[in-house]
Amino acid sequence: MKRRQLLAGAAASALSTSSLVRAQSPAWPTRGPVRLIAQFPPGGLVDTVARLMAPHISQALGQSVVVDNRPGAGGLIGTDWVSKQPADGYNILVSHASVHIYAAATRNTMPFDPVGDFTHMALLVEAPMVVLVRGNSPYTSFAQYMNDAKTKPVRYGSSGIGSANHLYGEVLKLEGPAPQHDHVPYQGSAPAMLDLLGGQIDSLFDPITTNVAQLKAGSLRALAVSTPQRLTALPNIPTFAELGFPSLTGSQWLGLSAPKNLPAPIAQRLTALMPEVLAKPDIASRLEELQTLPRRTPVVGDEFVRLIRSQIDTWTGVARRAKVQVIA
Repeated sequence: MKRRQLLAGAAASALSTSSLVRAQSPAWPTRGPVRLIAQFPPGGLVDTVARLMAPHISQALGQSVVVDNRPGAGGLIGTDWVSKQPADGYNILVSHASVHIYAAATRNTMPFDPVGDFTHMALLVEAPMVVLVRGNSPYTSFAQYMNDAKTKPVRYGSSGIGSANHLYGEVLKLEGPAPQHDHVPYQGSAPAMLDLLGGQIDSLFDPITTNVAQLKAGSLRALAVSTPQRLTALPNIPTFAELGFPSLTGSQWLGLSAPKNLPAPIAQRLTALMPEVLAKPDIASRLEELQTLPRRTPVVGDEFVRLIRSQIDTWTGVARRAKVQVIA
């Protein structure tokens, strides 16, 4: 309820700005559809958020808005496609930290400039990371888990080399120090989860959004969460900062981006519209179910660009210390 009130307040404060921007905007959109590009397959968080937003954006713009899934290469294919489209407001990317931050930090080459080739408009929501173990795991506390990783192999899974969950595990290995915190990469989180539940690995670092149901059912247990404060849904789970790892306070964020040089009136209109859209009851309630958190204070425009640059620098440093590099 508190989150809905915050979103509603943001929507109200943005309403007058949104109206002013509409009055100043060029004749856009004059045709449909406007495409929301989801660079991951249907069913994931990007696709879910895009499909929740599309009808509300359509209503506000007076044009059809469709979700266009362009998955592949960990989100690089769809993101690259958007970077090469005309900057006319008809192809909008639901951008993702896994591509703009972690891939940029770990790959020796990128098919696009994650900052310069885009008009980054707004950070939409954040998906906290959690350390997950099986519900019947012998690890009932983070301290116990880390102590074991100092003296014997503790195997953690990830969705692939250079992914956010890989780098989170490497931070713990470096800063624990936990020399036997051993990485096991998979082709995505789904196969890693199967092996976690089957006992082939000990833990998995993953966004909470895809694991809420299993946490509630007890088949999974969380040991730590990456939010600045404890989650209301997991009040007994400490944050990484509480446990001595403040560098792991963060999230897998979703944003709104477009090809570079998007006309300012279009960018401003879309940016001003986002608080209104995210405050819609169907979106707010679904995000609350997924424990996906909107920013209390919206991060937009130049501030969003600065955040992206800062996070690329931070995680590039981690990747170098951990000697993680993806050869493209």
